[in-house]
Amino acid sequence: MALAVCLLFDPPSERLLRGLWSRLEAGGIRTLATHTHGHHHPHLSYAVLRAWDLDRVREALDGLPGHGSFPLSFHGMVAFPRGRAALAPALTADVVRRQQDVVAAVLGAGADLHLNYRPGHWVPHVSVATRARGVQLATVAKEIADSLPLDVRVDRAALVDSASGETWVLDGIP
Repeated sequence: MALAVCLLFDPPSERLLRGLWSRLEAGGIRTLATHTHGHHHPHLSYAVLRAWDLDRVREALDGLPGHGSFPLSFHGMVAFPRGRAALAPALTADVVRRQQDVVAAVLGAGADLHLNYRPGHWVPHVSVATRARGVQLATVAKEIADSLPLDVRVDRAALVDSASGETWVLDGIP
């Protein structure tokens, strides 16, 4: 079980990303559409917490300056262990600073941050395939490559409980 600080996308962007999921699912490749509880949204996680006090985390994040929506562009794919594949975004220095601010805030709230989200270890990504077998990764790579470049818009942020899919929309975009 984890709690993630997620950037979420506007409706047209979410449709594009879910369309990619649907094409892969039609080819027998598991995506977040059918992973665990099935309530996943396309997202980019700023931080993933292994232990937390929800009220303290929300208060810490509410204390960060809010930013407006912003564009995000994908130009490639990243493959992780155990058949996970994701879209790799091009990030501005401002977005990297925002992620570092979020990490500082949740750590200040006493949360236990997953190691992969500490500054210098964060690999920003938007998950696509969750358990692609080796032979399926070529199909994933082709489907992603055929979709690139892919331009989307971040329009909100939320805390998401990965075990249940329960979501708490944040007042601003940190």
